[in-house]
Amino acid sequence: MVASSPSENERHAVRAAAIVVAAGKGLRTGGAVPKQFVVWRGKPLVRHSVEALLRAGLLPVVVAIPEDWRDVAEQALAGLVGVRLVAGGATRQESVLAALEALVDDAPAKVLIHDAARPGLPRAVIDRLLAALDDGVAAIPALPVVDSVVRGEAGTMLHPESRDELYRVQTPQAFDYGKILAAHRAWSGQRDAGDDAQVARAAGHAVLLVEGDESLRKVTFAADLEEQGMSGHVRTGMGFDVHRLAKGEELWLCGVLVPHDKGLAGHSDADVAIHALVDALLGALAAGDIGDHFPPSDPQWKGASSDRFLAHAASLVRTAGFDIGNVDVTIICEAPKIGPHKLAMRTALARILGIDTGAVSVKATTTERLGTTGRGEGIAAQAVATIIPTGHQQ
Repeated sequence: MVASSPSENERHAVRAAAIVVAAGKGLRTGGAVPKQFVVWRGKPLVRHSVEALLRAGLLPVVVAIPEDWRDVAEQALAGLVGVRLVAGGATRQESVLAALEALVDDAPAKVLIHDAARPGLPRAVIDRLLAALDDGVAAIPALPVVDSVVRGEAGTMLHPESRDELYRVQTPQAFDYGKILAAHRAWSGQRDAGDDAQVARAAGHAVLLVEGDESLRKVTFAADLEEQGMSGHVRTGMGFDVHRLAKGEELWLCGVLVPHDKGLAGHSDADVAIHALVDALLGALAAGDIGDHFPPSDPQWKGASSDRFLAHAASLVRTAGFDIGNVDVTIICEAPKIGPHKLAMRTALARILGIDTGAVSVKATTTERLGTTGRGEGIAAQAVATIIPTGHQQ
């Protein structure tokens, strides 16, 4: 789930909020998931810009999503505090209006409106936009056109055009919140404006230009998934974790409650084997580690069942266009004996991952009484996971 919104005290201090438009349903070639939820460079595309806006201090960040993809959106943004989801509309402009309306109670002075398809969002651009609003109602990032420009007709060049006054427009676009909300509400005709600067202009507001950034280019998946080397290849990840044993704790391993006089201590239920497997799956995607997705500093994960973390990792694998080929977990401890529980552990992992038990291996070993695990101070686990492109013929 997306983390809860800021407290009431924090809301009273809101000066700048943000909107991320991620309500499109366009599927990347050969995929079954809207592109804003596909993993790109280690995390779902939409998460890149949402994290950048949060780091810049914008609160809340309202994300407009396709309502029938809400579960996937929540998983893509899991663990982020200050994020709200709203159902988008049939057009981009309808989605933006829905998100603006969701901010009425917050009444921010400024709002940034950004497209999820532009994940590379530099802090410097955010700062320039917010500063521009000190002297204006609207500001947009723009870059000059550097190529020659011609006018054409029916596939034939007519004549060159001057590029001196032409710019490439990007997002996020920044506005006085009250003014852009009023402009959207007052829009007449079909709500199909190409961007929010057009809406501001239609309402009579001047739109300032600030320096954009080449890193704000849109992601086009046919090229960019190939660029990151994720398309069409079998991938493997490895994970490792260790937790200390403590009196008064339950011992959960591979999703199974194991009888023992001690349990593992940790922020969640401390299932060390599942944690290692989560990291293996995230590693196969180059999607960070378990702490990136479920920060131990976040109180909502206190005592949480680790099967939620594993289900999240499995969902990311499938969202990225892969299936789980097989997983292999090794538990390292002197006690308790793992053998009697192996089948139950394999069955539990298979159920959580949605794969056949035959694709799940659980093993155990000791360190011959050497080190932390050998002295009975803790239990460690390592895991390897292989993911294969969906539809890949083995």
